Amino acid sequence: MDKRGNGLLLHITSLPSSYGIGDIGSEAYKFVNFLAETSQSFWQILPLNQTCAAYGNSPYSSFSAYAGNTLLISPDLMVEDGILLKSDIEDHPSFSRESVDYEAVTKYKKEIFRIAFEKNKGNLAEHHEFNKFCDENSYWLDDYSLFVSIKNHFNNVEWNNWPEHIRDRRDEDLKEWKERLRENILRENFLQYLFFKQWYSLKDYCESKGILIIGDLPIYVNCDSADVWANPEIFKLNDEKKPVFVAGVPPDYFSSTGQLWGHPVYDWTVLKETGYIWWIKRIEHNLKFFHMFRLDHFRGFIDYWEIHADEKFATNGRWVKAPARDFFNTLANYFDRLPIIAEDLGIITPDVRAVMDQFGFPGMRVLLFAFGEDLPSNPYAPHNYIKNCVAYTGTHDNNTARGWFNNETSAEDRKRIFDYIGHEVSEDQIHWELIKLVMSSVADMVIIPMQDVLGLEENSRTNIPASSEGNWGWRLLTEKLTPLITKKLSEMTRIYGRG
Repeated sequence: MDKRGNGLLLHITSLPSSYGIGDIGSEAYKFVNFLAETSQSFWQILPLNQTCAAYGNSPYSSFSAYAGNTLLISPDLMVEDGILLKSDIEDHPSFSRESVDYEAVTKYKKEIFRIAFEKNKGNLAEHHEFNKFCDENSYWLDDYSLFVSIKNHFNNVEWNNWPEHIRDRRDEDLKEWKERLRENILRENFLQYLFFKQWYSLKDYCESKGILIIGDLPIYVNCDSADVWANPEIFKLNDEKKPVFVAGVPPDYFSSTGQLWGHPVYDWTVLKETGYIWWIKRIEHNLKFFHMFRLDHFRGFIDYWEIHADEKFATNGRWVKAPARDFFNTLANYFDRLPIIAEDLGIITPDVRAVMDQFGFPGMRVLLFAFGEDLPSNPYAPHNYIKNCVAYTGTHDNNTARGWFNNETSAEDRKRIFDYIGHEVSEDQIHWELIKLVMSSVADMVIIPMQDVLGLEENSRTNIPASSEGNWGWRLLTEKLTPLITKKLSEMTRIYGRG
């Protein structure tokens, strides 16, 4: 972030495709071309972890902090690579172009994955690239593939309700289950190999076009995950391997009762004793995956909201200190660079700011938060930005700019908006005026959600925090990327010195 730059926020699932969900195939490459054509420098996405219906298909709730989301594997690229025949994918359901039907997509993808595995499993023992991938990633892949295979065997029952000998990972029993589920494990390894092969090809293409990928690293992992099963000692669990405390946040902008996420909280005492090796491996993995990443819920690394597992609401929690400086010093000594964007939204205390300043982590400035009564001193108002920050119109958790303007602003808010811009603005132009404000600011980096570039309404938002229904489904229609949009975005990027 040593120069001005601009980028777009669009998750992979939101890309166009013929298979019901965006994937890392041809449309992803076309989007990279669009980014390059409009002189963008960054493509920000959401976590690429494996998702599931049980957790609302959220990319922030996964069975693994490492495994890629196999729903994003491109059937077309599988055909190009000889994994499938074209006839294997031609007879697919008629999917909606505007939203993701996760149930239908999962059913279809599982079937073509089954076909692909049956066609290729006999060759995997001699497949050099595949075996190299399995060896290099064994530190997480072995646990993940075994975990998923056992979980499928027990009809998706959470791991802490498995028979005690498997729940507690007794060596002899694990050996027995590895042999018993050998083919299932091989299939999971194969799918992860396909995902990573396709992803790294796309990443290479981004680099060839001068585009840097900004990933997203959630602070917490699901209790029902390979990570907690394989590393129970670094979480606050009881003797039955169930959480004693869970994570969340107190009441804030997004929810009057706070947010009860339900993820187990870390035992930072144990993490510190181990030299934070689990986190080092996780960050190392993400630095291979992305060029930089947003560290979600950065506040939780300084002090975190701990809620007893029996509580129904997040209001009855407490703040607990974490060894932030020791943790980040350890990371800084291990890695040559720490290209982290700190997700510092919400109530941020001076000690959080002090850690960010010490390590030079840029924070986030969200324009939609700027227009309250405190506008002159509001840190989200562009005149209060600093160079070392990432400015957004909104994030994946916000309404679209147009939806916010139409449905969440009062008459007083609108007057402040118009006064700030210098004239009244109609709803079909508000998104460009807001984009202009962040682009013209001093912020080194600006990221605009794709929905705001297109001026889309509330029904196109990505996520509603604290809501488990209807999220993560919005998809980009190819025809929306008109020559007019391309020209306008290109010109604005050039005018404000971000090309």
